[in-house]
Amino acid sequence: MKFASVAVTSSNVDVLLRDAGAAVLDRLGEHADIAFVFVNAALAPRAQTLAANLKRTIGARVLIGCTGEGVIGPAHEIEDEPALAVVAAQLPGVDIVPFAIPKHDLLKIALNPRSLCSYQDIPFGTKFVVVLADPFSTPMDGILKAMNTEWEGIPVIGGMASGARQPGETALFLNETLIRDGLVGVALRGDIAVDVIVSQGCRPVGPVFEVTDATYNVIDSLGGESPMARIQALVDDLDEEDRDLLQNGLFIGRAIDSKKESLGRGDFLVRGVMGVDGNTGAIAIGDTVVKGERVQFHLRDARTAREDLEMMLSPQALFGAPSGALLFSCNGRGTHLYDEPDGDISAITSCFRGIDVAGFFCAGEIGPIGGKNFLHGHTASLALIRTPGPDSKAPA
Repeated sequence: MKFASVAVTSSNVDVLLRDAGAAVLDRLGEHADIAFVFVNAALAPRAQTLAANLKRTIGARVLIGCTGEGVIGPAHEIEDEPALAVVAAQLPGVDIVPFAIPKHDLLKIALNPRSLCSYQDIPFGTKFVVVLADPFSTPMDGILKAMNTEWEGIPVIGGMASGARQPGETALFLNETLIRDGLVGVALRGDIAVDVIVSQGCRPVGPVFEVTDATYNVIDSLGGESPMARIQALVDDLDEEDRDLLQNGLFIGRAIDSKKESLGRGDFLVRGVMGVDGNTGAIAIGDTVVKGERVQFHLRDARTAREDLEMMLSPQALFGAPSGALLFSCNGRGTHLYDEPDGDISAITSCFRGIDVAGFFCAGEIGPIGGKNFLHGHTASLALIRTPGPDSKAPA
């Protein structure tokens, strides 16, 4: 297994193609089994030409990619400049199955999750799936529900393309084909393993509560009291520094397994608190919630985001350096979150120096928590790809 990654900055497509192609060929030689390509949205009008020419230049058997507000290379996050990021690989013993699902089929799947395999099946023994999607036409929550049902236990990682202002501006590409809606993906099986890190960049505060009354996305009662009363008690107990963090918003974590005795970081699916009813004290959150589940409030800031990512990366050192990686980071991270550039990629390269990695800033990140795949926000979703063996905890 051999990877090569590069990020090139230029508004000249010929320069991007020349420099990216040369860097990949220098590392891999005459061909790549797969190439993941991420293009700054400023280059969207030339994205198809760029992707198709790059596929030919590096001899990629499969090429998949999309446009984004910014791209991420092996050393830097490039947010405000025309740029291209690529991670390509030779994967002996790995079956690579690319696919695309158009908008009209996605709507049918979201309405009937059990129908997924009628529109797109994946090989038995698939180790993981990468998905890139148009945010204007993909009901991703419903699609992931279908994938969790029909592709049970298979990690799905990826992101929603970003940088487009209206439908039809997104560029997804699969080999030489430009796609403006729906999603593209690739399933991988065989001699490959993956560990997925989903860093939500939050830390829990206050006690864990049971939801004692709720309707859809509105929580009416937490532990027998109004959520607003619980929030006020929480704020009263916070120190001044944590109160300042409330300016970034208040978040709530839904326990993936409410029956688990002890809950901590990594046990919650974090969603935003969207609003408060001043009359009843109920709160609306960015997800549906049901009576009986357990929740905990969360705070987010740059320091917490960095600590959370580093904490999730540190155990990975026990399993050896990955051969390569894919990073899908929220477009609200980067310099929108950190005081300096390269916040996420620097944490990754500090743990794994010289790792071949590429990705982009997403309008929603896809990754598993607690064995189920979800669409996230403000998250860094990272796939660490290895050859199966005694140093890998991922199943062979």
